[in-house]
Amino acid sequence: MQIYEELVERGLIAQVTNEEEIREMVNNGKAVFYIGFDPTADSLHVGHFMALCLMKRLQMAGNKPIALIGGGTAMIGDPSGRTDMRSMMTKETIQHNCDCFKKQMERFIEFGEGKAQMVNNADWLLDLNYVDVLREVGACFSVNNMLRAECYKQRMEKGLSFLEFNYMIMQSYDFYRLYQSHGCNMQFGGNDQWSNMLGGTELIRRKLGKDAHAMTITLLLNSEGKKMGKTASGAVWLDPNKTSPFDFYQYWRNVEDADVLKCIRMLTFLPLEQIDEMDKWEGAQLNTAKEILAYELTKLVHGEEEAEKAQTAAKALFGGAGDSANMPTTVLSEADFENGSIGLMTLMVKAGLCASNGEARRLIQQGGVMVGDVKAEVSASYAPEAFAEGLIIKKGKKVFHKVTM
Repeated sequence: MQIYEELVERGLIAQVTNEEEIREMVNNGKAVFYIGFDPTADSLHVGHFMALCLMKRLQMAGNKPIALIGGGTAMIGDPSGRTDMRSMMTKETIQHNCDCFKKQMERFIEFGEGKAQMVNNADWLLDLNYVDVLREVGACFSVNNMLRAECYKQRMEKGLSFLEFNYMIMQSYDFYRLYQSHGCNMQFGGNDQWSNMLGGTELIRRKLGKDAHAMTITLLLNSEGKKMGKTASGAVWLDPNKTSPFDFYQYWRNVEDADVLKCIRMLTFLPLEQIDEMDKWEGAQLNTAKEILAYELTKLVHGEEEAEKAQTAAKALFGGAGDSANMPTTVLSEADFENGSIGLMTLMVKAGLCASNGEARRLIQQGGVMVGDVKAEVSASYAPEAFAEGLIIKKGKKVFHKVTM
């Protein structure tokens, strides 16, 4: 099976502008493609997973990825999927986030001469002259067509700023610029980016002629993938300092039964023949499938050693052995204690288990917190000696956290 057919089989392809030509280019390693990442945080999260895995698959098949970091477009903010305007970031923050992204991407794709490239659209967008953009680029866009785009329609009722209205033009210009400077002939993105990507394809044809070969393709669930990056307790990050390998493993171990095989098919590099056999699994076998998913993705992001540790710790905990060696841990200092003790609610916030004392109080009152083997009480507090061997806090059924001194 060739790579394009494999992408289809894995459920990754939703829409394309010219399937026959795209298939030929991808299968023969002729695609120079880009995927954009706006640096809105200092870490990628699991919502970026599908795009990163796609870049890896295509590079393994001989195609050349371009990771476009949106240092310029991040100055505006993508309105897609948003009900409000994004917070404005400083250039320094954006640059820091860009640097963090590259370090994480290097675990997935190989950068270097003749291999993957990383570019930052700040290098060309921030130097553009506004009047030149209006004349050279703006003239190629119909406002009527833009307003029909889903990314704008959903914002019209609450208000769409002129700043955000320009995002499509900026993203389209990225493709036009990469086509000229890097020979980029294809762009990938999620369903929520379809209108923006079509704008880029059309801009190239308007500026360079109808024979210009610019291809557009979308990933089936990238929009859902972005939602996957969020949980009730916050984002699931690829940075181990923000989401530990154990918590990362547990996130995937706890996916819904209905989603586990879909995630394995789309996100892991297991052979399709093996996954097809797993499609027949039911009942308790789905727990085994979740363990496979969690292990494979933790290995991909954090390495085999961390994946082994996370799996061992999870099996020991849920099997009753209580091995906490590789459990996420918070270390307290003397400054964390007031009058010789620390309250449980404060402790949960300190450990990142809750965002506020109020959230911690509600969770405890609902019976969702255990300390050791004892159901927690709101009034509970602990002296330093309670942490000598590590105090285990259990949130809900599957979140464990160790606190030590």
